[in-house]
Amino acid sequence: MSATLQVTIQPTTKKRVFQNSPTSWMNDGTCRIYPPATFFPIDGKGVIAAQKICKGCPVASSCLEYALSENIEHGVWGGTSERERRRITKGRLNVA
Repeated sequence: MSATLQVTIQPTTKKRVFQNSPTSWMNDGTCRIYPPATFFPIDGKGVIAAQKICKGCPVASSCLEYALSENIEHGVWGGTSERERRRITKGRLNVA
């Protein structure tokens, strides 16, 4: 038995709303119109596609800081890959 998973990175019309929360900045994220799976890619091409969506996002810095503060290890957050966030974290630890 074989199964195939197909993920699209096409925008959707569904808007996620988070009001009165520490993550309310997500309301203004460019990512809100894409399926969440877009930002949890399984290959390098998927990471690049997600990073292109993040480029120019008005809340990219908030998104990145959230991912760093919450130690989120998976996915693309604030336009950074998992590896890039590990480097940032390591760099911050070496400075402190």
